[in-house]
Amino acid sequence: MNMERNEPWVEKIALVLQGGGALGSYQAGAYAALEQQGLSPEWVAGISIGAINAAIICGNPPGRRVERLEKFWRLITSGLPAEPFSEDTISRTLFNEASAQLTAAFGVPGFFSPRLPPTYLLPKSSPDSVSYYLTSALQETLTTLVDFDLLNSGATRLSVGAVNLRTGNFQYFDSQHQKIGPEHIMASGALPPAFPPIEIEGEFYWDGGLVSNTPLQYILDFGGPRQDMCIFQVDLFSASGLPPKNLGEAAQREKDIRYSSRTRMSTDVFRQAQAMRLAIRRLKDRLPADVTTDPHWRLLESFGCGAAITIVQLIHRRAAYETQAKDYEFSRRTMEDNWSAGWSDVDKTLSSEIWRNRTRPTDGVALLDLTRDEIFMNAKRSASK
Repeated sequence: MNMERNEPWVEKIALVLQGGGALGSYQAGAYAALEQQGLSPEWVAGISIGAINAAIICGNPPGRRVERLEKFWRLITSGLPAEPFSEDTISRTLFNEASAQLTAAFGVPGFFSPRLPPTYLLPKSSPDSVSYYLTSALQETLTTLVDFDLLNSGATRLSVGAVNLRTGNFQYFDSQHQKIGPEHIMASGALPPAFPPIEIEGEFYWDGGLVSNTPLQYILDFGGPRQDMCIFQVDLFSASGLPPKNLGEAAQREKDIRYSSRTRMSTDVFRQAQAMRLAIRRLKDRLPADVTTDPHWRLLESFGCGAAITIVQLIHRRAAYETQAKDYEFSRRTMEDNWSAGWSDVDKTLSSEIWRNRTRPTDGVALLDLTRDEIFMNAKRSASK
């Protein structure tokens, strides 16, 4: 391997989980494949459903995490364990639409339920009039499936993002800096107007996806002293796609663009910034003593960094039968399909020659995006059906 000064190449493993509701079972399958390969993260960051998956991972020991993830996803898809009548695209689309409508009408077991009486019958001044559903069931589910003592022990760092309702500012709750409870996870997933804001220490919070649907930037910017890292970024919405041909496709395309959250732009900006940090670090040994003692150089030197960062991007690929309701379509069958897709994408990535033969990035950052072309080709196949 190409390593500076022949030092051993030790990477910190991080896992980044985007928001995306029912699509989150893709992340669970991806994690299951990572754990099987012995790639256990030291830091997990999540938004919305990604925060829930992250809490289950960090709040259980490695040998029990997949079991707990599976228990969660089987619980919340128990409302519709039925199978579609046929596997053709039209039948699957009708099945998924019916499943999404059932979710909208009756909620999801262990997750959320409709308000009774309905929100539109409540007085406008009522605090319950700002959301359609109750999420008290999620609090009970988290308490059952997550060991919050373990989560806060520091064994695996957890960071979840939310939005302060009063200020509109993005905020991360981080187990390295504070004690995390069920309310912090629920705040990260409190998507309005479906779910109510969550109160924490006198402030109310909404879903972090309102500002940014991926916590990648937080790990890149606020990781403390920089060290070599391999970041597995598991996204549920793809920014790439084809122009829509009808209103349904337009709604789906808009949602994909909105919740993809400028992931690639963040990665490109970080690549440039890290190259500059690396250049500053390498330049130090070439400067005369009178320059290295100059206060201006001292300021530049504080930004220097010799760390090598690898970002492995895994993106859920839209199936032909998916619609704009894909993020609230909680059928058992679709959950299992997404779980398998996540597993398959990780397995394909880790089995590739690009992964097996990779070396320490000499320019500071390496981006592995082995499913990018597949996503676009899959969209073209879907459009032709």
